[in-house]
Amino acid sequence: MAKKVSSIEEQIEDWAKRQLGNAKYFTKTEIINQEIDNALEKAPSKNGGNGGNYPDIKLFLNTKELKYIPVMIEVKGTKGKFMKLNPNGEIDNKLKDGTPNFRNINNYAVNGAIHYGKAIIDYTDSYKNVISIGINGYYEGADLIVEIGAYYISEENYCIPKLIGSYSDLSFLWPDNWEYLLEEIKKLNLTPEEIELKAKEVENDIEIKLKKLNQTMQDDFKISVNWRVELVTGLIMAGLGFADKITPLETRDLKGEDGLESNDGVIVINKINSFLAKRELPEEKRKMIINDLEKVFIHSNISKPISGESQIKKVYAIIEKEIMPIFKSAKHLDFTGRLFNVLNAWVDIPDSDKNDVVLTPRYVTELMARIAQVNMDSYVWDYAAGTAGFLISSMKLMIEDAKKRIKSPEKLRKKISDIKHYQLLGVEKRSDIYLLAVLNMILMDGSSNIIHKDSLLEFDGKYEQGERKGEKFPADIFLLNPPYSTSGKGLIFVEKALSRMTTGRAVILIQENAGSTNGQPYTERLLQKHTLIASIHMADIFKGKAGVQTAIYAFDIGKPHNEKQLVKFIDFTNDGYSRQNRRKSGQDVNLKNTDHALERYNEIVNLVLYGKKYLNYIAEECYVEDTISLKGDDWTFSQHKIIDPIPKEKDFQGTIKDYLSWKVSAIIKGDLDD
Repeated sequence: MAKKVSSIEEQIEDWAKRQLGNAKYFTKTEIINQEIDNALEKAPSKNGGNGGNYPDIKLFLNTKELKYIPVMIEVKGTKGKFMKLNPNGEIDNKLKDGTPNFRNINNYAVNGAIHYGKAIIDYTDSYKNVISIGINGYYEGADLIVEIGAYYISEENYCIPKLIGSYSDLSFLWPDNWEYLLEEIKKLNLTPEEIELKAKEVENDIEIKLKKLNQTMQDDFKISVNWRVELVTGLIMAGLGFADKITPLETRDLKGEDGLESNDGVIVINKINSFLAKRELPEEKRKMIINDLEKVFIHSNISKPISGESQIKKVYAIIEKEIMPIFKSAKHLDFTGRLFNVLNAWVDIPDSDKNDVVLTPRYVTELMARIAQVNMDSYVWDYAAGTAGFLISSMKLMIEDAKKRIKSPEKLRKKISDIKHYQLLGVEKRSDIYLLAVLNMILMDGSSNIIHKDSLLEFDGKYEQGERKGEKFPADIFLLNPPYSTSGKGLIFVEKALSRMTTGRAVILIQENAGSTNGQPYTERLLQKHTLIASIHMADIFKGKAGVQTAIYAFDIGKPHNEKQLVKFIDFTNDGYSRQNRRKSGQDVNLKNTDHALERYNEIVNLVLYGKKYLNYIAEECYVEDTISLKGDDWTFSQHKIIDPIPKEKDFQGTIKDYLSWKVSAIIKGDLDD
C-alpha cells in the first residue's frame, strides 16, 4: 500500500505571507470588505455546496485607473496539486456539459483561485477585474519546491483566465512593483478567436439555462406563457441593484406575506422602481414599464403565497442562482433576444402577431453592422428594434474602433459615453419586446434611447430624452429586420427611415421576394434615391422559427441608382453552419460550425466591400456582378445566376461516379448480373 504524502499547506501559506512583504493582506477568516465577502458567500463553494468560499489569502492591488483590483490566493501543499488543465491547455474548471468541475476546483490551487476570482466578478457590482493566484509547495528531498500561477480575470475578457507571468516568489505583489504588474496585465488581450469561442460558450450557457427555467415555469409552476417575459424581465431588473445605492433583490427578501403593501409582488415592483429611477430613465418611460410589470406582479395571482412561498419567489430562486451570474459574462451579447426566443417557444397561436417577430441571430447582426462599415463616429438606428440586437452589435464595433483610434484615456471614456448615450437609437412598437430592449441596453450599460412607438405613424426622427431631446437624430447607418407581414414585405420601414437620411449606408435583412415584384412599388422608389450595392441570398438562419427565405440588401444612401451600376449578388446558402431545431438543446447542438463559418462570414464582408478578389471559401459560381432594372423587380440572386450550358469535365466525372455507385449497389442487391 502506497504511503500517504502529508500536505505542507500551512507551511506554504506561512511562506506566502512572508513573501508579501509590506503589502497589506487579509487571512482566510478576515473580511476584506463586505461586498466581496457577500459574493464569496453567495457563490457555489469549491465542492459545489451553497456558499462558504474562503481564499487562503486576500489583498487589494491599488491603481490610479482601476482603483482596486482584488487578489485571491489559494494554497496547496502536495506534489501534483498545482493546477489541472484540459487537453487544449486551458484551466479545466468545466465539465463537458458546461457545469463547474468542482473536483478540479477543490483539489488544485490555481483552479480554486480562479473559481474565487470568477465568483467576485459574477456576484459583485464594483469589481470586474481580479487577479487569481494558485500556490503549491512540496519537498523534493531537502529542497522546497514552490509553484506559482498568477492569472488575470476580467469581465471585458469574458472571464477567460489569462496567465500574467511565471514567478518564483511573490515580490510582484509588493506595492513598489504594482505599476510594472499593471503594464503586464494591459498586454493580456484576447485574440478574436478566443473572444468568438467564449461568446458562443456564453450564448450556449444562456440558452440552456433559460430553456430549463422556461420548462420549469411550464411544467412545475404552471405560469401562463403570457406572463413569462414580464415576470423574468422584472425579476432580472430587481436583481441588478445599483452600486452603493440599491442592494440587489435576494431570494430571502421574498417572505411570502399576503399583505397589500408587503406581498412579494410589491417588494419586487419597489425594487424595480428604485432601480429605474437610479438609471435615470425618463419619468414617462419608467411609469410605462412599471404599469406593464404591475399587471403580472400586482394584478395576477403569482404573488399569492402557497405554503408560505409565492411563485415569484420560486422563480427568482432559480434566476438568482442560475441566470444572474451568466449575463454578467455576456457583455455585448443580445441576452434578452435569447430570452424572448426561449420564452416564446411555447406560444403556438397561428394567427398571433407574435409569429411575425423573428429576432436576428448575433452572427447576422454583426455581419450586417460590418457591411454597413459602422465605426466610432456612426449614428445607428433601427425602426423595428426588437430586443436591440443590431444596436448591441453596432455598439461593440463602435467601441472597438474608438479603442483603436483614441489614445487618451479621458477622451476615450468621453467617446464611449457618447456612443452609448447619443449614437444609438431604436424604435419598437410591442410593449413586451420594448421592455426587453430597454433591459438589454441597461445590461450593456448603454442608453435607453429605445422608443416605444409605432415607427411608421408616431416617431418623428428625433431624440426623445436627455439634453438632446427634440433634436433630429443624425442617422447615417440604418440596420433592420422588419416584420415581413407589413407593406412591401417590410420595405415600408426602409422607405420611411431613408427619407430622413441624406448619406450613409442601409443594410436590411428581409424576405427575399421583397426584392422582386413583391416589394413594388417600394423597390422602384428606393432606387430613385439610393443605390443597391449588394444582394445576399441567406442560409436558413431562422430554422424552426420562420419558414421564409431571407436576403440581405445593402444600399448606399442619397445616391440614385445608376442602371450601369454593378450590383454584387452572392449565394450564401452554404454559410458553414449546420442547424437543428431541438427545443431543449443549446446552441452547441442547434448551431454547429462545420465548414469554416467564421471565415465565410468574414469573406462576405470583404466581397461586399472590396469585390471578387476575396473569393476563397465561397464557390466562384456563387458570386455574380450584374446590373439591375430601375423597376426594382430583379434584386434576387436567382435572377442573375449564370447558367453555363457547356458541360464541364467535373460534371462528366460526377455522372460516371453516380452511375458506378448505383451499379455496384444493384449488383450487391442481386438486381443486376455482374
